[in-house]
Amino acid sequence: MREKAKILDKDTIARSLMRMAHEILEKNKGTQNLCLIGIRNRGVYLASRLAGCMEKIENRRVAVGTLDITLYRDDLTLIAAQPVVHKTEIGFDISDKIVVLVDDVLYSGRTVRSALDALIDFGRPRSIQLAVLVDRGHRELPVRADFVGKNIPTSKKEMIEVRLVESDGKDEVVIMEKD
Repeated sequence: MREKAKILDKDTIARSLMRMAHEILEKNKGTQNLCLIGIRNRGVYLASRLAGCMEKIENRRVAVGTLDITLYRDDLTLIAAQPVVHKTEIGFDISDKIVVLVDDVLYSGRTVRSALDALIDFGRPRSIQLAVLVDRGHRELPVRADFVGKNIPTSKKEMIEVRLVESDGKDEVVIMEKD
């Protein structure tokens, strides 16, 4: 794989997240009963950053949780003989809450489907909304994001790579192309 183009840098990621935070707060009329749950791995970091943006806007911290979807994946047998299961950390009751699921890239919709299955095991939210940094299209399931940082149409030969300082040492979004 080779890097084809840089789509977002540190500043554009930060601006996208601040805009998304404003959109989430506007749609939900503030932070009351609102919580963010990041899908492992990069969705967790993005959820935390969104919560920070919301705190700057509203002067109120939004609860943030971490969701591991490994055991809910429909391709579990394809990813590894012994998949690594990480901890789900939701230290609050999601029942009757407005849950915003956060992920880095929306592609086929299968990750979101798995996340919905996993989330329901923790309670019955009032509503579930989806926030993604990048929507690249190519849906296989009827899933759409409520909040999108950037729509980046791609071909099936391309891949979107989100790199975040917390996991990759720098903030950027690049399109990778198969050689």
